Amino acid sequence: MYLIRERFFAIGDDFDVLDEHGAKLYHVDGKVFSVRGRVVIEDPAGEEVASVHRQLIALRPTYEIRIGGETAAEVRKKLFTPFRDKFTIDVPGPDDLEMKGDLLDHEYVIEQDGEQVAAVSKRWLTVRDTYAVQVAAGVNPLLVIASVLALDLALDREKDAKPSD
Repeated sequence: MYLIRERFFAIGDDFDVLDEHGAKLYHVDGKVFSVRGRVVIEDPAGEEVASVHRQLIALRPTYEIRIGGETAAEVRKKLFTPFRDKFTIDVPGPDDLEMKGDLLDHEYVIEQDGEQVAAVSKRWLTVRDTYAVQVAAGVNPLLVIASVLALDLALDREKDAKPSD
């Protein structure tokens, strides 16, 4: 299990990714002034290991995940999904993943070929913007963590775009 925890006194969306024992595995730098909606995932030594950024020219919200400098996936909101949001994690080759569930409340699963490979939950956690992420064996946890961050960016952007009441 991994915990993605927002840093409280940070400017922008800065997160730490912890293992189940509380050890810091990654730091996520939210690049607050970035026009493209970019986050960088760094190892404990401060080296970039992955990044997520919004693609500006796309028909629907689309985020590119790069791991080790290579494109690892595109996270796209599915069009025409009544009653709930769904996102596709389009990886090179045939093994795409799908995020579905209550995405707004961060209670969802990630599936591959109909089999659950990860689960994300905020329900039982008391700290604001802390997500528990369970990842099945054989699945790249960095890809799942980056996908959770892409979804977080997309939903924040949607929320900011809606007029306030």
